[in-house]
Amino acid sequence: MKKIIIILVGIAVVIAAIFGFTQLNQDKKSYTITKGTFTVGLEGTYAPFSYLKDGKLTGFEVELAQDLGDKMGLKTKFVQTKWDSLIAGLGANRYDAVINNIGINPERQKAYLLSDPYVYPRTVLIKRSTDNQLNGLDDIKGKKMAQSTTSNYGKLAKEKGGDIVAVPGMVEAMNLLTTDRAEGSLNDFAAFQAWKQANPGSDLTTIDVSKHVTSYPSGVLINKDNKELQKKVNKALKELREDGTLKKLSEKYFGEDLTNKQ
Repeated sequence: MKKIIIILVGIAVVIAAIFGFTQLNQDKKSYTITKGTFTVGLEGTYAPFSYLKDGKLTGFEVELAQDLGDKMGLKTKFVQTKWDSLIAGLGANRYDAVINNIGINPERQKAYLLSDPYVYPRTVLIKRSTDNQLNGLDDIKGKKMAQSTTSNYGKLAKEKGGDIVAVPGMVEAMNLLTTDRAEGSLNDFAAFQAWKQANPGSDLTTIDVSKHVTSYPSGVLINKDNKELQKKVNKALKELREDGTLKKLSEKYFGEDLTNKQ
């Protein structure tokens, strides 16, 4: 009888150990919606941050996300969607994080977690080169501005009195400008440079307004209750900054180091 009890106890201990190990292993990756995978939401149409080249997703934030995944010991998976539904997708748990030139502003910090900054964008006013009336932020009032309504740029244009023409992303905004259906747009300088390179025949130009606006650095957007992922992303970002990877990526896609506050 004693032998049977000892055997049963031994089996129970083994089962408990196996269950405990399995549970520990699950908890280890519980900060991602899919075990072992870092799922990232982005547009994929916003060069040089994320875009398709020869049918393959590439760009500054694509490589950054992959490097972050590697540092965290996770495989990186991408989910592409339009800007206006990008952040909503995070709330619906379609992905673990959004990496899409997301500005770290007070409004977002109330509703989400954000990583430490990884890039400091430069705001420009985009217009047709023949337009002599739109020369600065004070001239936006009453002008048709092609903007994503939920972006920092769209909110700034609205604050300055612009007549907002809603678009899902930058490509659509530039299309409105080149076809005279909008007069201007606020956006990131590096993004415009990439668009201009792909559209060398356009008559669009920029005015640097970065000194006259509150510039928000970009960070990884994470759900409010996922502090573990925020912690791990920040650790990975720190390592990428220290080993020079972040600077190299910036110089590769922007032509300069935009990873430090100017």
